[in-house]
Amino acid sequence: MPRDEASILIVDDVADTREVLQRCLTSAGYRVHTASGVVPAIESLEKTPVDLVITDLRMPEMSGLSLVRYLRENMKETEVMMITGYATVEGAVEAVKTGAEEYLAKPFTEDELTAAVGRALEKRRVRRLAQQAPENVAPPSGMIGESAAMQVVLREINKAATTDATVLITGESGTGKELVGRAIHYQSGRASAPFVPINCGAIPGELVESELFGHTKGAFTGATAIRNGFFQAADGGSIFLDEIGDTSPSTQVKLLRVLEDQEVYMVGSSQPTRVDVRVLASTNKDLSSLLKKGTFREDLFFRLSVITIVLPPLRERKDDILLLVTHFARKLAGEAERPPPEFTDRALQVFRRYAWPGNVRELLNLLRRLVVMQEDSRPIDVPDLPRHMRFSVNRGLGPLRTLAEIEADHIRNVLDSVQGNKTQAAKMLGIDRKTLRERLKSIETSPGE
Repeated sequence: MPRDEASILIVDDVADTREVLQRCLTSAGYRVHTASGVVPAIESLEKTPVDLVITDLRMPEMSGLSLVRYLRENMKETEVMMITGYATVEGAVEAVKTGAEEYLAKPFTEDELTAAVGRALEKRRVRRLAQQAPENVAPPSGMIGESAAMQVVLREINKAATTDATVLITGESGTGKELVGRAIHYQSGRASAPFVPINCGAIPGELVESELFGHTKGAFTGATAIRNGFFQAADGGSIFLDEIGDTSPSTQVKLLRVLEDQEVYMVGSSQPTRVDVRVLASTNKDLSSLLKKGTFREDLFFRLSVITIVLPPLRERKDDILLLVTHFARKLAGEAERPPPEFTDRALQVFRRYAWPGNVRELLNLLRRLVVMQEDSRPIDVPDLPRHMRFSVNRGLGPLRTLAEIEADHIRNVLDSVQGNKTQAAKMLGIDRKTLRERLKSIETSPGE
C-alpha cells in the first residue's frame, strides 16, 4: 500500500511518545492520528477507520490487549502493532495470539519502527488482494489477472480475436499458453467451429505427419483405411500447435505449405486437400536461438509470428497470485463438493513470495492437493505447504514471523542489551535461569538457526 494512502492511529498514554511516533511516521509519508487511551481510540476509529493501529501494551485505564481484542472482533481489516517498554516473552506471545501483527519492544530505532509498519501494512494488502478474487467464474477470456503484465496479455487476446492471423504464444511451461489459444478462438468468428489442441512434442516423430495431415489406405504398414488428420478435424476452426519448436525439419516444410496454400497432403497421396484452419502455435523455447542453430525454419517462424503474445511467468505477476489462489480454491472445492478452504495470512504470504517455477500449473496442482487432503475446517497454514516452498521463501525473502521466532528474537535482543548476562536477562524476561537455558537450547537446535 503506498504510504500516502495508508492511515495510522497511534494509541499511547504518554504525550511525548505519541508526538515522537507521529513525527517519525508522518515524515515517512503516512497519514497519522493519535489517541491517549483505549476508549478515545475506539471513539476515533468508529468515526474514522484506519489501516493500522499502533498501541502501547500497558496504559492506566485499559490494556492495549483490550484494544487488540476489540479490533479483531469489530474491525478485522485493521492491522495492529503492539509496542511496550515492559518487554517480556509472554507479553510478545500474548500480543500476537490476541491478534497483533507486529510487536516492538522499546527502545527501538526509527528504521525498526518503519520496517515493522511496512510489514504490517503489507499483510493487510495481501489479505485484501485475496478477498478481491472473483466469486464465481473466470471472465469470458478464461484468464484471471489484474496485474499490468496480464492486462497487456488480455488486450492482445482481444486484438488477435478480431483477426484471422496466425498467432505465436511464447512463455515458460505452465503459464497457460493453451488457455490463451482457447481464449482467442472462442472470442473469434470461429468460436462455433472446432478448437483442436495438439502437443507436437508428444507425438512420435514417425507419426507426426500422419497425425497432422492424415493418411491414405496402404500408405504404410497398419494403414488399413483412409484416416483424416488433425488439420481436417479442425476445418473451419482453429488448430493449436503446442511446442511447435519440437517439430522436425520435414514437418516444418509441410506446415509452411499449409500456411501458404491452406492445403494439406495426406501421407500416401499426391493430391492436396483444402482446409480452412486458423493456426495458433506455442513454445516454451527460444525460437530465435533455434533459428541460429538451423533447427527451426526462418520462413515458418515469420509465418507463425504475425501476432506474438508473450505470457509472463507467475513470479512476475505477484498481484495476481492471491486472486488465482482464491479463485482456484473455490473452483476445486466445488468440484470436490467441499466447502472452500480458508488460508492464514502467513500462508498467503508464502504463496505471494514463492517463485513458482512451475507457474500457474504448479499453483493449480498444489491447490488441488490441499483441497483434497485438508481433513478439518481449520485454515490452511504454512506447515501445510510443501517444505521446498517454505524454505525457498525464507532463503530468498526473509523469514515469516512465527511465535517461536518472535520469542527467539526477543530473547537474543534482551541478552544483547545486558552483554550476555543470563542472570540479568532472565530477570528482565520474567523467567528463571533454568527456563532461559532451556529456551536458549531450543533456539540453538531449531531448524534454520
